[in-house]
Amino acid sequence: MIKVFKISDLIKYLAKIVIPAILTLAIIVFLTNNKSFGKIDKSNNNYISCLDDEIEQISYKKENDKFDVLDIISETFLMANNLRDKESDEIIKLKGTSALKNNNNDSQSSQNSNDEKNEQGENNSNDSNDGKNEQGENLSSNNTQEQNVEQAKTDVKIESVKSSITPRTTNEYEGVKINNSSKKELTEDMLNPNGISVNTKKVLIYHTHTSESYTPSEKYNYTQTGNFRTTDLNYNVTRVGDELQKQLESYGITVVHSKTFHDYPAYNGSYSRSLKTAEALLQENPDADIVIDLHRDAISDSTYAPKVKIDDEYCSQLMFVIGTDVSKSINSNWNQNLKFAIKLQKKANELYPGLFKPIILRNGEYNQHIAKASCIIEVGSTGNTLEESIASMKYLAKIISEL
Repeated sequence: MIKVFKISDLIKYLAKIVIPAILTLAIIVFLTNNKSFGKIDKSNNNYISCLDDEIEQISYKKENDKFDVLDIISETFLMANNLRDKESDEIIKLKGTSALKNNNNDSQSSQNSNDEKNEQGENNSNDSNDGKNEQGENLSSNNTQEQNVEQAKTDVKIESVKSSITPRTTNEYEGVKINNSSKKELTEDMLNPNGISVNTKKVLIYHTHTSESYTPSEKYNYTQTGNFRTTDLNYNVTRVGDELQKQLESYGITVVHSKTFHDYPAYNGSYSRSLKTAEALLQENPDADIVIDLHRDAISDSTYAPKVKIDDEYCSQLMFVIGTDVSKSINSNWNQNLKFAIKLQKKANELYPGLFKPIILRNGEYNQHIAKASCIIEVGSTGNTLEESIASMKYLAKIISEL
């Protein structure tokens, strides 16, 4: 007797074999390439760029929306990352809280408790009040003007400092240089910032790669948790964010600064986790337009230290990274974000020429769909020191206050 198989039965049979095989292959490759699963690798010399972690957010489709086997495996990777991210969310919060408890409580970073007042009503601390939102994230916010803050001066002497790398420029608009590595063909209308309306009286700051740190110095020497990374909030990029907050508040600008860890203990998935933080910040501050994801740049040469000398002070150079609408349904704000970056950099060129490197326009999205003045600002690179990066913030704050 010849047994007849129905097409539907055959499809189900193949599905039971093929799909598990693909998932198994994907998981094996994934685990093989992520031996430091859940950790920051301390041993290798891979200086990961701030921009290299966004791939897990985006599903790249072939023409006509047809997927091949590699696309399916890629989607499987994304699913595996998302599952791991959900499982590690609580671990990240616990690790971040533990790291906070172990930090040294110096006068510049005691951001974890509300300011207390002495009997005369004077503040015992010049730092900002801290609190936690409903998600337990570490937030720093202070609506009162900071005291004893040395604000940036204008009409100062500025000297360029030779760098080992010359930034690439593809476009220029009224003195603002742009490195367009996206698929967009930029037009005059896309670059003209005239007419954009942005609330400059409130700024939200967060860090997708919270543990990014700099070259240790005599003043800021620290134990690295990873390669140019540390969970000590006194020495990583959040310390730079603290300085920007303090400077902005001295101009009467309201600042909310999240210091939640998104890249520790797992690096992959940082942007997915930081998106939740950024959305929570905006939900609590719906009137905010300026949302800054503050980073430290990194390239293969760890000695790369882009800087400029303002008066007698060396300052890390700054760089905007603006994403575009790679996917059909995300980042409709990308052109508004670019216009904001151009507007701010035009003002920077007036006050402190050379402080900013060319704007990078990328195919990535980087969570910038959430606001019309959302951006990545990279402060220096691995070769810079924390002193140089902190020094840049008073000039950035001055520029924002002048918009």
